[in-house]
Amino acid sequence: MEIAHKDVDTITYTWLVMAFLIVLSLLGTRGLKSMPGGLQNFLESIISTIETMLSDTMGKHGKSFFALIATLFLYILISNLIGLLPGFFPPTANINTTLALALIVVVLTHVVGIKKHGFSYIKHFLGPVWWLSWMIFVIEIISHFSRILSLSLRLFGNIGGHEVVIMVIFMLVPFFVPLIMSVLGLLIAIIQSVVFMYLSMIYIQGAAEEAH
Repeated sequence: MEIAHKDVDTITYTWLVMAFLIVLSLLGTRGLKSMPGGLQNFLESIISTIETMLSDTMGKHGKSFFALIATLFLYILISNLIGLLPGFFPPTANINTTLALALIVVVLTHVVGIKKHGFSYIKHFLGPVWWLSWMIFVIEIISHFSRILSLSLRLFGNIGGHEVVIMVIFMLVPFFVPLIMSVLGLLIAIIQSVVFMYLSMIYIQGAAEEAH
């Protein structure tokens, strides 16, 4: 029953995060001005930062993945941040959410690789030495499966673990220490969002490059 309750919380807060992002987008793009101010200026600074990161990490391939990368970053960031509010549950503290996000990235990685290189994409899994290709293939398959675990468990562990620690500390020391932990939680929320975004860009860029 407890697991089912957490899943309901996750779905509820996932919809809440999506609704917030949609409303924020509508408000930020309403009445656009050449000299932005307020919300428009704030959102444009975020968009500009993400575009710069994409360009630095993925080069010419980055622009076509902007919508995906920006959506992942903003969704994960807001999902992490709402966990800092009393009574709110972060969707990213549920393994089902982080696993779904990881699967989207890893599956898309291979879609990009196949679309870009066709059958030659298999060379990414074989290595440069033909007589070692069978062993490299096995290692690469394990490596690509580990990406799913890496992306999902890192995000889930950091956000879910922080939730548990905050709850315990609030029960034991209800004042100053929880405030410090909340500040730490803010840093974790931002860092984990950036890490997930960067790893996603690196994986997709790797699939788009020529095999070495």
